[in-house]
Amino acid sequence: MAGFKYQALDVDGRLKRGVIESDSARQVRANLREQGLIPVEVDALAQPTSGVAVKSSRRGLSVAELALLTRQLATLLGAGLTVEHTLNALIEQAESQQQRQILAAVRGEVLAGQPLARAMSQYPNVFPDLYRTLVDAGEQSGQLSPVLLKLADYTEDRQALRQKVGLAFVYPAIVTLVAIIVVTGLLTYVVPQVIQVFQNTSQSLPLLTRVLIGVSGFLRAYGIYLLGVILLSAWLAWRALKQPALRERFDRMVLRLPIVGRLTRGLNTARLASTLAILVGSRVPLLASLKAGVGVVSNLPMKRALEETQRMVREGSALSRALATRKMFPPMMVHLIASGEASGRLPDMLERAASSQTREVETRIATLVSLLEPLLILAMGVIVLVIVLAILLPIMELNTLVK
Repeated sequence: MAGFKYQALDVDGRLKRGVIESDSARQVRANLREQGLIPVEVDALAQPTSGVAVKSSRRGLSVAELALLTRQLATLLGAGLTVEHTLNALIEQAESQQQRQILAAVRGEVLAGQPLARAMSQYPNVFPDLYRTLVDAGEQSGQLSPVLLKLADYTEDRQALRQKVGLAFVYPAIVTLVAIIVVTGLLTYVVPQVIQVFQNTSQSLPLLTRVLIGVSGFLRAYGIYLLGVILLSAWLAWRALKQPALRERFDRMVLRLPIVGRLTRGLNTARLASTLAILVGSRVPLLASLKAGVGVVSNLPMKRALEETQRMVREGSALSRALATRKMFPPMMVHLIASGEASGRLPDMLERAASSQTREVETRIATLVSLLEPLLILAMGVIVLVIVLAILLPIMELNTLVK
């Protein structure tokens, strides 16, 4: 049987939408007429056969869409609806065609007897490994709705932290861009016209003015090529960082930087702690939780340290001792995990570690932004001052000669 989406009018003339399983579109129309509905439109839904579903959903859903979908799933399942009825309701409420097709395909797999987690595996770009692991754990424990609520909170918290980090650097980025545009405009258009007055005289120009003339001439003659070199260098650096060896050395260097290094370590630690908290709290085995945690750590040296931690835990070591051995993660997190292991409250301690690291990251971001803003303004002021001095010095010397 295939899935069909339909639009039909009821006896009061209201338009109804939905999804129905049937052998053909003609059968769907007949079923709708039996229900007292007048079919308006019936279209077949794409089915996830032979990998078609995976290819058709390459773009996936945004983090906000996935968080909303997860919370809707949790709410409807918590209200006592079956998985099939829950998916039916979500298909009717879906705003995008892609989301409607994904949910219909998942529903088809569920109707065929597959667990929800395995049905979601048809769309790995929509439902990542961590997501499916938690759904599977919820199904195994019979606590799917509470697990989905935790997963929705986790997804929303990660999105909120990502937005805070991004928005914090918007203003410095705008100031930097404006400064570059202003200085480039001064050097390529304003300065040459002003300096031309002094070049027509026999006056010996100051060193600062001659340097400014040289920089201005270079930008006017080779500015477009310089821009091309910068863009090409950025692209080559981006390609080079895809090499694991170079990426690991770069990430290790980042960790040694005074402020950026601690910020990077804090972001990865917060993601890891929150991931382990929700996995362990959902009764996922610790080794499986660590394997999923490796996927959320973006810094390669920290990822390698977590992989080594996973190996040591497999061999019988405690999690806190294994993490402390590599010395890649903050001592506070290690101490909280040790306390959780000793008291049997590991999920609670992991949540506390995640909250602590998130607050620390937000504080460091605020500190970094508060330092960047005046530094950028000061740097722009110094550059403009140098340009102004280079223009004023010949004028001052010319006035001296006239006197």
